[in-house]
Amino acid sequence: MKKFRNRTEAGLLLARKIGGLRGRDDIVVLGLPRGGVPVAYEVAEALDAPLDVFVVRKLGVPGHEELAMGAIASGGASVLSERTIKAFHVEQLALERVVAAERAELERREKQYRGDRPPVDVENKTVIVVDDGLATGASVLAAIHALKERNPKRIIVAVPVCSALTAAELDRRDGVWCVCVMAPDPFYAVGLWYEDFSQTTDQEVKSLLARAEERVGAHA
Repeated sequence: MKKFRNRTEAGLLLARKIGGLRGRDDIVVLGLPRGGVPVAYEVAEALDAPLDVFVVRKLGVPGHEELAMGAIASGGASVLSERTIKAFHVEQLALERVVAAERAELERREKQYRGDRPPVDVENKTVIVVDDGLATGASVLAAIHALKERNPKRIIVAVPVCSALTAAELDRRDGVWCVCVMAPDPFYAVGLWYEDFSQTTDQEVKSLLARAEERVGAHA
């Protein structure tokens, strides 16, 4: 199975999968920073839709930080994996410390990316949540949980590559449609499906958001 050259190519290919949505005035594209934003930028450009960030932070198991025991999202929503927490014997105090640290980082990123600009209104909108890939789906689940409190018309999770199991689980959730370019099995990790999976910087995120805002402003 061919790899994506980078996040830009992945975003262009993903945009083709949902190109039928172009021209609608109820579309909002939300990128999960950092890595999801370059992908989301290409999707928003192709659909001529507004672009914003929706900040989600993974809650890593203490001592095994790459393993998610949950996630938190903009607006205060959180999703916890009780199974993982029990399996690794994570005590309540340790969990609270991880949540507090990630909450502080979430707030820092929101302020840095958006400044004083309010979030894009998603009420009665078709919201396309974009990341550069899905493994366990913990981050996207937290985003979905938070977004549903804002009364969107529909939520579409769109990613270039995802675990087939995670895609199936998301599709079974009420009101959620999952779109991906490829769902390899075995999956292993998102980064394996990119030739260039270098880290996206905060400055790149801010630059892409500014360019998207200029496009929308020019149309207005």
